[in-house]
Amino acid sequence: MSIKIGVGFGGWPFPEDDPELLWRYTDTCEELDIDSIWLSDRVVSESLNMEVVVAMSFIAARTKKLKFGTSVFALPLRHPTVLAKEVATLDFLSGGRTLPAVGLGADDLAEYEACGTVKSQRVSRTEEAIKVMRLLWSEDEVTFHGKHFTLNNVTIQPKPVFPPDGMPPIWIGGRSDAAIRRTARIGDGWLVSQATPSEVKSGIAHIKQLAIEHGNEIEDDHYGVLFSVCFADTPQQAEKLAAPYMLRRREDVDWKEFSAFGTPEQVRSVIDQYLDAGMGKFVVRPACPPEMTQEQLEILGTEVVPHYHVKTTAGY
Repeated sequence: MSIKIGVGFGGWPFPEDDPELLWRYTDTCEELDIDSIWLSDRVVSESLNMEVVVAMSFIAARTKKLKFGTSVFALPLRHPTVLAKEVATLDFLSGGRTLPAVGLGADDLAEYEACGTVKSQRVSRTEEAIKVMRLLWSEDEVTFHGKHFTLNNVTIQPKPVFPPDGMPPIWIGGRSDAAIRRTARIGDGWLVSQATPSEVKSGIAHIKQLAIEHGNEIEDDHYGVLFSVCFADTPQQAEKLAAPYMLRRREDVDWKEFSAFGTPEQVRSVIDQYLDAGMGKFVVRPACPPEMTQEQLEILGTEVVPHYHVKTTAGY
């Protein structure tokens, strides 16, 4: 299994609205061999939240090896032909470093209205969009007549170059039963957030069983989890720092059960639990005061990442 650790954040995780802080963050990831940066996709937002395709293009231009992904694209809000072109162009220019995970998006009705889509159609629109994007990436003169999208003899260039076959894997985000079934049926991988190791283990087993029934092949190392991390001398100190910065807290499970707090050794222990559950890819979100983000990133890159990263020449 290829084990990779990337960093994700929602919104702007820095103390000032200064783009130079993002470049410092990006440079640190590149220098410390952190695998990837993951951005949350929120088109409508009162707080500073970058448009992900534009932001990934800046990150791509500044780096040589760092991958970049979405956690996740709110696919119902986007037109798949335009998005397929954007992702393919970004992948081509970056040498195959784009990781387009997708999902249904947030429950905010205003966001769907603002983007000209209908929330009640988000499931069928998402699944149809995945079909369209794959066709456009792999074929020329695509003709597709669906419920939401119509293409007649459409070709996009450039094609993506993601190794080994030029097709960026589309991972499906979500923790619900419907997301698990969707992953098994049409996904190349699964990216789940705020899930405990036991939930991850049962989810992977369910996906693998259903994938066989649907004739879908998902590689063993195409399972990833996003969780919050905070480094401190003790778990208690880390929890106190993290508490105000925990996003979308679940009400049915204590958030400490799907987070990693404490010393680097204690954080690695949590990662090991997810590894034992079948996860090979990790997106960790620094849950800390914004002024501590850089320090937390450096600890991750020097005291956690080197224990796991395995060099690979292709794929994810």
